[in-house]
Amino acid sequence: MRAVRLTQIGRPLDNKDVAIPEIGPSDVLIRVAAAGVCHSDAHYRAGISKIENLPVTLGHEIAGRVEKIGDEVTNLAPGDRVCVHYLVHCGTCEFCTRGLEQFCRTGQMIGKHRDGGYAEFVRIPAANAFALPDEIPFEAGAIMMCSSATAFHALSKARLKSGESIAIFGFGGLGYSLLQLAKALGCGATYVIEINPAKLASATELGAVAIDAKAGDPVAQIKNATGGEGADVSFELIGSAKTMQQAVRCLGILGRAALVGLTDEPMSVFPYPELINKEVEVIGVSDHLATEVPTLIEFARNGKLSLPRDVLRVVNLEAGHINAALDALQSSIDQVRTVIVPNA
Repeated sequence: MRAVRLTQIGRPLDNKDVAIPEIGPSDVLIRVAAAGVCHSDAHYRAGISKIENLPVTLGHEIAGRVEKIGDEVTNLAPGDRVCVHYLVHCGTCEFCTRGLEQFCRTGQMIGKHRDGGYAEFVRIPAANAFALPDEIPFEAGAIMMCSSATAFHALSKARLKSGESIAIFGFGGLGYSLLQLAKALGCGATYVIEINPAKLASATELGAVAIDAKAGDPVAQIKNATGGEGADVSFELIGSAKTMQQAVRCLGILGRAALVGLTDEPMSVFPYPELINKEVEVIGVSDHLATEVPTLIEFARNGKLSLPRDVLRVVNLEAGHINAALDALQSSIDQVRTVIVPNA
């Protein structure tokens, strides 16, 4: 089968011809219909997030059809439409039993520790496959399994309450999903901080107040828009020390800053005026949980979360196209997300 693989850190991905994976008794083989290109994949390629088991097929945002099932699998059948929860976990360690599988002692991430969806087929445990309703296109189903799921987990970690104002730093796949999910949860005023005019326009169309970071200090703009109070909750989705600082500084009393973006830069804050005096919280957000996936799928099935084709960039399963998409993630491209469709 065709696959696009990371063979050397700091180098472009390569086209490879590899064997179709053999499945175990509790596994399923999925024919990939769509695989999202995530900022994390760019970090893997660059070595910002370490990968030691090279070569590996990247791709952790996956949707497709079940091609084959293992002997012990009873809840799925060939032909079923599914999307994939990318965290493979043991289910028995202290974190798994608490429903925190992202910290599993022996956990593996599909597309990092084991081969992922930048291929025609992928092998996963049956427990990681969730039914994808017919109403949800494969492209949206794939994107939901990382950017939307992580956005939903961030909202949960931030303990968003109905009526609270939010500031979203970055309006790519995560931000586009987070804004819709926050509105579904009853949030108040929403502010989207971006530098890309097309993304700012898109945020406005979805009912947010657009904050152009090129036009001046975003913190000052948010404070001005809120009458000096600041936002109740902020979400940093870019992965920059500068925007993380801004996400903290834009908060009002008892504000919560949920940091989602990945960076290796240090962040500095002034403890008394920016944290202690306002009892502000800084919250780390890591991945998402399998228990959150059914609710997320239901939001999408009911139209409360939508990832229309016109906000996605579709590319074929070819290394040159995928490398270009990963390169583009370093700038603020117009599309919300790039999706690989193997036979596009």
